[in-house]
Amino acid sequence: MKSSNELNIQSYARAAGVLFLLTLIGGGFGEGYMPSKIIVSNDAAATAANIQAFAFLFRLGFAGFLLESFCDTALSLNFYVLLKPVNKQLSLLAAFFGLMATATFAVTELFYFMAMYLLGDAAYLKTFSPEQLQTMALLSLKFYTYGGALLTLYYGVAWIIRSYLIFRSGYLPKLIGVLMAIGGFGFVVRNFLLVLAPAYASEVLLMLLFPGGLLLMGWLLVRGVDIVKWNERTGAAS
Repeated sequence: MKSSNELNIQSYARAAGVLFLLTLIGGGFGEGYMPSKIIVSNDAAATAANIQAFAFLFRLGFAGFLLESFCDTALSLNFYVLLKPVNKQLSLLAAFFGLMATATFAVTELFYFMAMYLLGDAAYLKTFSPEQLQTMALLSLKFYTYGGALLTLYYGVAWIIRSYLIFRSGYLPKLIGVLMAIGGFGFVVRNFLLVLAPAYASEVLLMLLFPGGLLLMGWLLVRGVDIVKWNERTGAAS
């Protein structure tokens, strides 16, 4: 019979898998699908028309971010608990970087929501022409997309640290650690390229996280942690 401690850590693993799945759903909809349907590059009038025509879906995109950020915040705790036996200080550092990534991206999401208010009917907006408001709305969305990309360094570093801990853990597959490290480096490299050489900052670098992310999510949901090796690691740590 499994001890309460073993059942507890498996609960953290399963919860992390569920949270990871919800993060992919919320982020994919809010950051991927909705902007691609709303924003028309270099066409402020068309973008404004899309926001007004699909106002509820536009708000739903922000709700997707709220779901993603809620899950990412909880994941910071879950991964800290799961990886603490390997190195408590590094696991805590990864949690801090993860929270920093969520907090900084939350700031850029304000620009996403502001675009809708720029196209509203408030009296104080009448001092601007419709064309000016449309341009500011598009500019606000561009700040949102570019600002979010400029702060992915924190997310990438968090996963590089977690990848090292996963690789060293013994109770999670080393392959997951390798794949997630590649994805984390992809985020970091693209962040610096956006700052130093924007022409080479391909979004393909962000896609490097998906293979490891899908494998990690599936493993946590189906297998969890290797309890025998978890007990060995926690015993050594104590």
